[in-house]
Amino acid sequence: MSKSWYILQVYTGYEQKIYRTLNKLIADGTLDSSIVCDVKLPCEEVAEVRNGKKVTRNNLLLPGYLMIELDLPQIGWKDPCSTIRRIQGVSGFVGTDPSVKPRPITSDEAKRLLQAAGEIKGEKSVRVKQNYEIGDQVKIIEGPFATFSGAIEEVNAERNKLRVNVQIFGRATPVEVDVLQVEKI
Repeated sequence: MSKSWYILQVYTGYEQKIYRTLNKLIADGTLDSSIVCDVKLPCEEVAEVRNGKKVTRNNLLLPGYLMIELDLPQIGWKDPCSTIRRIQGVSGFVGTDPSVKPRPITSDEAKRLLQAAGEIKGEKSVRVKQNYEIGDQVKIIEGPFATFSGAIEEVNAERNKLRVNVQIFGRATPVEVDVLQVEKI
């Protein structure tokens, strides 16, 4: 027996409910905690500026799916799997029929998903929602250049930075600002 990550397909919109149900079943002993090791609902934090305020929300990385770490025995794997499948809103394990032992995802896939959700590094990364293009008119709302406005010259999506051409003392000056420091005019 070895621990492996599996993908559990659930009804869209029921991810949180099934996540709580699985953890409750583990806590009350219905599911053996030595077989069901961990349940993850991979989310990423997304930040954007709305009406001049920074707003963050959690987006599911896998809508309609949960990650579940199982240590399935060779004999007796059907009982915990059927208990999980019988939860209302669960469609089953990805890639297998109910009569076949579930297939785990590779460790590289699991590591990539957990890193994207910020589970491995220890701190969650915040993805900034960008909808800026070169030539857009923006107003800088915070920082040393607050209240200045200008046109976007360059968009650096990897660093979440924009180069904005603003008028300072009558001259066009390029200024590099964070995406969260500007709003569209």
